[in-house]
Amino acid sequence: MRFVDFLEEAASKGEAVNLVFEERLFKLVGILEKIAAPLAEAHIPYEVVGGLAVLVHVEAADPAHSVLTRDVDILIQRSDLERVIAIAETKGFRFRHVAGVDMLLYGDKAFNAVHLLFSEEKVKASQLLPNPSIAAERKLLKDQEVWVVPLPDLVRMKLSANRDKDRVHIRSLDAAGLITPGIERGLDPALRARLKQVRETE
Repeated sequence: MRFVDFLEEAASKGEAVNLVFEERLFKLVGILEKIAAPLAEAHIPYEVVGGLAVLVHVEAADPAHSVLTRDVDILIQRSDLERVIAIAETKGFRFRHVAGVDMLLYGDKAFNAVHLLFSEEKVKASQLLPNPSIAAERKLLKDQEVWVVPLPDLVRMKLSANRDKDRVHIRSLDAAGLITPGIERGLDPALRARLKQVRETE
């Protein structure tokens, strides 16, 4: 669905629309689609992680607690990197390694980038636990089917990274009722302590 079609449909239903939020989300979905579809066709496993994964889970549970994200993050296997780059370049992306981050840049602007994270590795040494292995769940995002990190893994990733934006995302997930007692019990003790701290500083 195009953004203009979405607006027309919302107007026909009399629904209020946050134009800034929805337009940015449609752009993110468009960028994701350019890489996700060819990866799926090539049978290269991936999963959407980061803020966009948070948004997917929260939108399905309670959209009132959704927070906008700036970019697209996907988790892949390190062994698939060369194949991912080759496929991405046929779709108009350019591979860049900037400040320790591997990314696929679409156009000339950094906010059109797809950031590549690697399963079972840390992004930074300060990250408490390595990224999980890939065990993606099929989800819908603006009528597009994508593979998204399971919620327990997403919570672990966010608490493990523990940056300001990660704590914002944890609050969003928690407000939507997604950090259940079961998920909390499955956390490493150090991550449970971080979750407790986030909740106490809301």
